[in-house]
Amino acid sequence: MVHRPLDRSSRVFVAGRNGLAGSAVWRELVREGFTDVMGPGSADLDLRERRAVFDWFSDTRPEVVVLAAARVGGIKANATRPAEFLSDNLRIQVNVLDAALEQRVERLLFLGSSCIYPKFAEQPIREEALLTGPLEPTNDAYAIAKIAGILQVQAVRRQYGLPWISAMPTNLYGPGDNFHPEHSHVLPSLIRRFHEAKESGARRVVNWGSGTPRREFLHVDDLARACLHLLEHHDAVEPVNVGMGTDLTIRELAEMVAEAVGYRGAIDWDPSQPDGPPRKLLDVSRLSALGWAPLVGLREGLTQTYAWYVENLGSSALRH
Repeated sequence: MVHRPLDRSSRVFVAGRNGLAGSAVWRELVREGFTDVMGPGSADLDLRERRAVFDWFSDTRPEVVVLAAARVGGIKANATRPAEFLSDNLRIQVNVLDAALEQRVERLLFLGSSCIYPKFAEQPIREEALLTGPLEPTNDAYAIAKIAGILQVQAVRRQYGLPWISAMPTNLYGPGDNFHPEHSHVLPSLIRRFHEAKESGARRVVNWGSGTPRREFLHVDDLARACLHLLEHHDAVEPVNVGMGTDLTIRELAEMVAEAVGYRGAIDWDPSQPDGPPRKLLDVSRLSALGWAPLVGLREGLTQTYAWYVENLGSSALRH
């Protein structure tokens, strides 16, 4: 079912406005002419604090909500701090969704993650694969929290009839990513590692795992465009995958990152470290049928992202 276009004067709350996805959604809304976009940072509104969230919704009364806020991290962070990933994400989601329901927010988009799908789901992964098998153990706590968010959105639709929707993005990257040496995802981690190796003159870089798993990567600006497209063209209970529809091995990705960074040394692998799922490619036919397609190719996106990293973080990276 096609939903009506959003009024550009609607009050829009972007939860997680300072994160990778949220900041891109914010930029896209402003670029598209929205004039009343709100997104307080965690210092002003801790979304884990239920009373504060309800009071904020009561005071501001947003008409559209994009729930992009989450505690996120790479394979090491997820594997070593599962309790925090489960607790923080559940609290953020329940608080925002319950407060939005109390205010009867008409339009809401919940951003999940491709990790919600079973570890050995048939590839490419269709939305119907949800809850059909065991999850990847290294990030199952985060995945369970995101699945709970999807089900809460669906429950609100069934019980209250509000046209809320969910989107499941693949691996994201781009300006504003987290390049922390321990808590980042694979692509920004590779950018940082190769940059530091180039700056220090290191002759080799050792990466986690075997390099054989296949992954899909979507530029965050494409995700932002997809979010607005879904808000204006999609109204159904089923979640929608958001991705490129193509993937590559982590080894191939590492070589592309090294090329973008200008690193010329050796690239080695440590197979004693975890690989995660062998493949994770999303079936994006549902989104494609709605008339959306990505615009940023991976090589172009890597070049842009590395330029942002150098400008914003590269000079101080070796000190942190």
